[in-house]
Order: sequence, then C-alpha cells, then structure tokens
Amino acid sequence: MQLQVLNSQAADIDIIFRFYDMAIAYQKRVFNKHWQGFSREMVQTEIDEYRQYKILADGAVACVFAVTFNDPLIWGERDQDAIYIHRIVTHPEFRGYAFVKEIIKWAKDYAIKNDIKFIRMDTWADNKKLLEYYTGCGFNYVGVVTMDETEGLPKHYEGISLSLFEIVL
Repeated sequence: MQLQVLNSQAADIDIIFRFYDMAIAYQKRVFNKHWQGFSREMVQTEIDEYRQYKILADGAVACVFAVTFNDPLIWGERDQDAIYIHRIVTHPEFRGYAFVKEIIKWAKDYAIKNDIKFIRMDTWADNKKLLEYYTGCGFNYVGVVTMDETEGLPKHYEGISLSLFEIVL
C-alpha cells in the first residue's frame, strides 16, 4: 500500500467532518467520553494555515489529523519547541494500519527540518486503551493535567483531565 501525508485542501472539509462524525460515533460505542463537534471555521483556519493533514492510502483518504505549534492551555510552561498532534481519525476500513506510527515518522521528519524538539499529544486521562497505544507507538507518558482554562478549545476539553505524551528529538 502506498501512503502519502498531504496537506488537506479546502475541498476536503466535508470529508474531514465525515471522519469526525465517524470518530464520535465510535467514541460513543467504546468509551464514556466523546468529542462534541468542531467548528468549520476552526478547521478551515487549520487548512488555510497548512496545519490540517490527510493520509492517502493508494489514493483514498484513510486518516486525517491536525497539528499546532503551541498549546499553552494544555501544556502550560512546557509549551515550547513542539509540534502538537490533534484529532487523529482513521477511517474504519483502514483501522489496524498503524497510522499513528506513520504520523510520528512524518512529524519527526517535519520537526528535524524545522528545528522542533518535541512531538506531543494528549488524550483523556482515563482512556487506558489509548494510553497504552500511544506509549506503544513510542510516546513517553509525561503526566496528567486538569483543564481549568479552556476558552478557545473545543467543548470536550471543559472540566477534564488529560494524559500528556511526548517524543523528545
């Protein structure tokens, strides 16, 4: 299977939101928390700023994810020199292809080219399955943060605790 990591385009926004809808339905089936939707404006801004990506598998969109380069509400004083990966969604037909590992390879390459020292991500603190998966993919668990200030973040961040992960380059 040929994989390509490409920037999402404005024409991809409906596909991205279909992926988010699939992810929310899946989260509701397997866990006690789920995303609560995202604004099209936020996703369009990510596309415009070249921070929304898609992974094509033999030409088909198999996975989407977003990145940011600062995340102060989540990472606080540690928010520096990092690429933060958010909202990874794999199409159900492509589960099991280890796209998180592909994203890590892509992020390492991006980080080296742009003098970035950390690859970081977060997930719900009580999602043991994802905690184990992310550490199995090479992330180091670095602790838990409880969200006090969430203005500007998606609604599902309100009043939650997050496990933090990073890869030091």
